[in-house]
Amino acid sequence: METTEMVRMKEVPKRDRPRERLVEFGPNHLSNQELLAILFGTGNRQENVYQLAERVLRHFEGLGQLREVTIEELTGLKGIGQAKGVILLAAIELGKRIHMYQEKDRYIIRSPDDGANFLMEEMCQLKQEHFVVIFLNTKNQVIHRQTIFIGSLNASIVHPREVFREAVKRSAASIICAHNHPSGDPSPSQEDIHVTKRLVESGKVIGIDLLDHLIIGDHRFISLKEKGYL
Repeated sequence: METTEMVRMKEVPKRDRPRERLVEFGPNHLSNQELLAILFGTGNRQENVYQLAERVLRHFEGLGQLREVTIEELTGLKGIGQAKGVILLAAIELGKRIHMYQEKDRYIIRSPDDGANFLMEEMCQLKQEHFVVIFLNTKNQVIHRQTIFIGSLNASIVHPREVFREAVKRSAASIICAHNHPSGDPSPSQEDIHVTKRLVESGKVIGIDLLDHLIIGDHRFISLKEKGYL
């Protein structure tokens, strides 16, 4: 026998259901409400699972207060029994542990040598120029790295907008840029210096420091900071 909740879910097109959307597009494409709906699984007689998820988020004013929520606070809400409360608490605790694990094991860059060691083995073997950005938190830990473009370094291609957009998205405190010279000679060109100075000025405006620009050659590198260009 079908429940009211099952009937309601059948009325939602399959492609719009959160589980199907997660499988097709990935979890980062789902809203907080949809992720919460997946954890809850079902709603109740008065509201479907989407409405329940929305009400819980409203009650806790988003995700911030959920970080330290207790089972008593959750089960005190209408429609949240012990089963739903336990599932949500387990998900929150798992998220905390993953975050702590990542923080502990993140690579720390304190010097140009640290940055070069982080990139050298991969970048010194590339046959084309790759412009890579390393994003750091306030502890100089690597939180992300991304190849911004592939090809000869050019100020019109390496636009500060593309570099700092990801930095803002990742809440980075600072960045380190790097690119390789397939010739094996890491000596900076005038274009390398021009791009560096442009990124430094843009970073000052945004409030995200460019700590260094590394040029990777054949198992050797040059730091434009050490050369006095930053």
